Amino acid sequence: MPTIPLGSLQTISALEPEVAVRSVATTRSVQLPPPLVAPPIEYHRTPIEWLQVWWDGIRPPYLLLPLMPALLGSILAWTHTITPNTPFGHFRLLHFLATLCVVVALQIGANLVNDYYDYIRNVDISNPLGPGGLIQQGLIKPSNVLGLGLIMLAIGAIIGIVLAFTGGLLALLFGIFGLFCAFFYSASARSLSSIALGELAAFCIYGPLITLGAYLVQAGGHTTNSSFLSVLLYSIPLGLLATAFIHVNNMRDIESDLQAEKRTLAGILGFHLSRALYLLLLLGAYAIITALGLPHGAPHLVLITWWTLPTLLVAITGVFRTDMPSSLHVSMQVALKLSTYFALLLIIALIVSALIPVLPHIPTHLLPF
Repeated sequence: MPTIPLGSLQTISALEPEVAVRSVATTRSVQLPPPLVAPPIEYHRTPIEWLQVWWDGIRPPYLLLPLMPALLGSILAWTHTITPNTPFGHFRLLHFLATLCVVVALQIGANLVNDYYDYIRNVDISNPLGPGGLIQQGLIKPSNVLGLGLIMLAIGAIIGIVLAFTGGLLALLFGIFGLFCAFFYSASARSLSSIALGELAAFCIYGPLITLGAYLVQAGGHTTNSSFLSVLLYSIPLGLLATAFIHVNNMRDIESDLQAEKRTLAGILGFHLSRALYLLLLLGAYAIITALGLPHGAPHLVLITWWTLPTLLVAITGVFRTDMPSSLHVSMQVALKLSTYFALLLIIALIVSALIPVLPHIPTHLLPF
């Protein structure tokens, strides 16, 4: 019978790794995790590399959400000034650029504050598809992320207050509400995103609020009831599409949000009802724009937004075919692309519709053809 020397067994036992038992209970303490790949001690990032790190962390594609309604509101205000006597209308370029700065600053601030408070509350800690990853990957200290986020919110608030002098009291109220939502979307234990109000906040901000605010700033606070109502109606489709984007984002994060005790509308409804709500949001945007473009005398060119139908089908089928977070992440990107294309086509249609009636009144030497 073969035997094994006792010394060999002792050697094997000595080579066995020790087992460490650690608690996995969640805590309220904030601790910066070590980076996934630790660089050599002598390595230092260049300013360009640090800029790239921050650029990736603020999630630039998300900036399209506030930029599109700001552009739409400004264009609507400009087209309302186009008449046979002023065929090119009146466009306040500086006010327009300042408006873009406000919405971009608030969006960046909201993204960074969202990352900080999600990290504090253990939301998306193990979700590689969720946050920007500045804190989660150990690239930036949490306090620095929060600090820059608050600075961006302050910059947006200061420029917004200055613009409010031209946009009027209503524009100021819209700005205050937007600043409130930007901070409290994730901040505090009872944040808007944690009490199933994330979708409602997204609809208000990326729909009527930014569109009407940009319109009032560009129009100098002067508007009529019919113009105000028209801008409101055109803002609703953009708000619905942005809400669909936020909703599919919450569908992607259902499991991680439930683990962190974050109650989103997607987590409450479940996948089946969430898919139905997602479909209603998308189709609702197209139904409203169709109702605005079909009546006699309406700007029929707005119906060119239906050119996005192939992207719409991809956005719908992508959500209905799977519940995997990675696949829903792709569908979320498609939803953002759909919202952007829809808004751009709508803006082009409104510009062309406003210019066609006044073309005979434009001096020939000013026409490119």
